[in-house]
Amino acid sequence: MRIVLLGPPGAGKGTQAGALAKSQSVPHIATGDLFREHQQKGTELGQLARTYMEKGQLVPDQVTIQMVSLRLDQPDAARGMVLDGFPRTIAQAKALDDLLKQRTAKLDKVLYIRVSEEELVQRLGGRLICRNCQTPYNLVSAPPKVEGVCDRCGGPLYQRADDTPEAVRTRIRVYLKETTPLIDYYQRQKTLVEVDGEREIDQVGKALAAALV
Repeated sequence: MRIVLLGPPGAGKGTQAGALAKSQSVPHIATGDLFREHQQKGTELGQLARTYMEKGQLVPDQVTIQMVSLRLDQPDAARGMVLDGFPRTIAQAKALDDLLKQRTAKLDKVLYIRVSEEELVQRLGGRLICRNCQTPYNLVSAPPKVEGVCDRCGGPLYQRADDTPEAVRTRIRVYLKETTPLIDYYQRQKTLVEVDGEREIDQVGKALAAALV
């Protein structure tokens, strides 16, 4: 199947996309991974993306679309894929439609993991990371045994600047403003299914799997 997974930061898209891809025996294609891969290989697209990222600017749609197009041409994507982080805009959604049409294919489902702003702030606003080994913790769901100290290596824990509650709210609002038109677009195409993302991870996974039947 050809699936797009949508959801705000903190919704667990990466985890669920990986599980879905495994269950469907198709690749999990995440735009973040594509950016890193192209930069590591020093491709022309990777170098172009880096020039924007180093300035703190968004990578233009056309660069991202070309990376996705190249990935879809790889043999393992012939049977389908789970897209994570793409599309993010209407322009990207229309480009994806065109890319699939060129390959005589179409999207089967767009799954939207719905999570409230308050839940996301609680999840992301409580995130801590070890300065030494980068192990993540969460004050609500996975706190360290000793406050401020990493269980694994004993290193100090800190909160990233973009994980403060205020920064998290801003990220969520930017995402929703960007994604609401996308949700409407796929609702009109009758491919969108919303799933409650505030349940346990395995329950969300079962609901996503059930939506594919």
